[in-house]
Amino acid sequence: MTDTWSPTDVGVLRLPSGRLVRGRGLRRPLPEGQEPTYAVYLLGKRPPEVPWEAHWLRWPDFRLPSSRTQAREVLTDAWRRAAAERVEIACGGGRGRTGTALACLAVLDGVPPQEAVAYVRAHYDRHAVETPWQRRYVRQAGCW
Repeated sequence: MTDTWSPTDVGVLRLPSGRLVRGRGLRRPLPEGQEPTYAVYLLGKRPPEVPWEAHWLRWPDFRLPSSRTQAREVLTDAWRRAAAERVEIACGGGRGRTGTALACLAVLDGVPPQEAVAYVRAHYDRHAVETPWQRRYVRQAGCW
C-alpha cells in the first residue's frame, strides 16, 4: 500500500468516499512534494515519458475522449487506485479535460451526474469542465 495525497496538496480533490485525486495542468511546473504513483494524461498526442506509471487517454483539447469505452476503463482504474495510491489526472491546462475526468470520478464515487460538475467546481477549480458538451457528457453519465 502506498501513501495517498495530502488533502492540502495543490490540486487535490477529495471525493465523497475520501479518495484523493490530484488534477493539474501539464503546461505548469510539477508541484513540489510527492510525485504521483499513477497518472492519466488526457491529451490529443502522446505525452512525454515520466518516471511513474502513466496511461495516455487520447482526448483532444476542448473535446471528449476519442474512445468512451477506453475512458471508462482508464478512469475506473484510476478511481480504484486512488484508494491507496497517489493518482494524478492531467491535461494541458488542468481545467476542461481534467475537470471532466474528475467529474466522472465523482459520479463513480456516488455524486449524482447532475451535481458532479458543480462538485468539481466547488472542490477543485471553479472553471473546471469548460465546454457545454463536456458538461453534457458528465450530466448524461456519458462517462459511465
